[in-house]
Amino acid sequence: MAEALVLNATYEPLCVVSQRRALILVLTDKAVMVEAGGQVLHSAASAVEVPVVVRLARFVRVPYRSQVPLTRKGVLARDHHRCVYCGAPATSLDHVIPRSRGGPHVWENVVAACGRCNHIKADRAVADLGWRLRQAPRAPSGAAWRILGSRRMDPRWSQYLNTDLGEAASA
Repeated sequence: MAEALVLNATYEPLCVVSQRRALILVLTDKAVMVEAGGQVLHSAASAVEVPVVVRLARFVRVPYRSQVPLTRKGVLARDHHRCVYCGAPATSLDHVIPRSRGGPHVWENVVAACGRCNHIKADRAVADLGWRLRQAPRAPSGAAWRILGSRRMDPRWSQYLNTDLGEAASA
């Protein structure tokens, strides 16, 4: 089974769960199906549509992290799986200011790079090579990045997430 988006009672996105878990929430009256996925599960007595978006029946207060955790998949999704130096398909991560020179391991210093550029750059600064970044690295923001991280987004979720993450997460 695929995944389903869980919305708070106020339609605020909370998390992503398996469709099985979403169906259990609906069957136990803890959530209401907002959007069905098209699949139908049959039992001896009834047939139930499988949800892709559910809304909780009661409001749940959930504290959010202020920042999205830095992960390899997240950096690759943010940079659209392309090397920020040459535009080739990215296969690795690179620190703009090398860690050996005191560069921090933060979103603003980590970029996606192809193996060739990463090997050539090694532990040198971008300015030493005369290279330029195609785009300045920055930390992703918004509810979609907090909820989805780097996982693929179902297109039916976009209206509930109010974001442009769809392009990055589906890459």
